[in-house]
Amino acid sequence: MVRLAHSDLLKLKRWNTPTIYNGWEAITKHDITRGFNMEATRDFMPQMGPMVGYAVTVQFQPSNPDHPIQNPNAWSEYRQYVAGIPGPKIVVVQDLDKPNVIGAFWGEVNSNIHRSLGCIGTITDGAIRDVDEMANAGFKAVARQMCVSHAYSTPVRWGIEVEVFGTKVKPGQLIHADKHGFLTIPEEDESRLLEASLYMDSNECNTVIPAARHAAGKSTEELLQAIDEAGREFGVNMKARFGGKGEW
Repeated sequence: MVRLAHSDLLKLKRWNTPTIYNGWEAITKHDITRGFNMEATRDFMPQMGPMVGYAVTVQFQPSNPDHPIQNPNAWSEYRQYVAGIPGPKIVVVQDLDKPNVIGAFWGEVNSNIHRSLGCIGTITDGAIRDVDEMANAGFKAVARQMCVSHAYSTPVRWGIEVEVFGTKVKPGQLIHADKHGFLTIPEEDESRLLEASLYMDSNECNTVIPAARHAAGKSTEELLQAIDEAGREFGVNMKARFGGKGEW
């Protein structure tokens, strides 16, 4: 699989996730009501800004003491899987105990280990702990909540499709995430994502936003007319650039 250049990933990181969604929406043939979190997420390190990387996936079930007994080598085997995938990587963790909160997959130790393996952060529908220490490690977390325990925090399955926050994520999918939530990008949309996101942001800044902001001296009727005209211009620009999707 051909991946985006690291320079392109850095450029994608400069924009928030809704902006990247706007670009993806303009180019994709997929359902634009899917591919992002359907449940509320919480960004525990918003000061770190967005994260962009490729998914590595794992399931765990901290309430079950049988897992570490059944596979005492699970952690070692799982880390071999993580290490074998090029970065930057985002670890997507499905908590099989959901909606119960029994223990955290993430804390100070695990975040430092994963950071050394080229992982930049996690998305988990479970809990995290040691939040300050995770931030100090430079490891971003989008999660449900915090908790005290790690319980029987052992990898159960990895390198498989998982479901977090109502959204399915495949290993290797490009992910953009921030305080708004996360977006998964189909492989065929990766190559045009940056171009489309930059263009759609520019299109907004050149049409509808100025029309809405430049209200001084205008009547309400004149303002609404200007916004309508700018909306049509926005749609025409979008359709001319990407074809077929000229609505606003």
